Amino acid sequence: MRYLVTALVLAAMPAAADDAVTYDFDGSYEDATFALENAIIGQGLVVDHVSDVGEMLARTREDVGSDVVLYDGAVVMQFCSASLSRKMMEADPLNIAHCPYGIFVIDRDGAVQIGYRTFPEGEMQEVQEFLDAIVQEALE
Repeated sequence: MRYLVTALVLAAMPAAADDAVTYDFDGSYEDATFALENAIIGQGLVVDHVSDVGEMLARTREDVGSDVVLYDGAVVMQFCSASLSRKMMEADPLNIAHCPYGIFVIDRDGAVQIGYRTFPEGEMQEVQEFLDAIVQEALE
């Protein structure tokens, strides 16, 4: 049980820049978030949660003693695929640490990007390919 809790805590930690795949979006932040949501829904999935990371960081900036504006907008859309998640967790029950899956949209000084955290080698590469397909659809 202790290992499962540790895995869940580690999965919740932010990924380093080297652990993310990003693509430039040719359009506005609003268009990117709309396109991403439609791409997720288009796969028959439900967006379980939209974490407005940009708003939280802006709201708490002064509280933590910073004056740095990181994003003009930043959200993470979280969702799960019942069939893919089951397959991953049947392969290794500790793959629960990677659920739910998330794809982010960021706007930094007018440069909009869509991306996701990378996954470990092995069976989780199927999830990474799935996330990339969703992002590619959003980029069209």
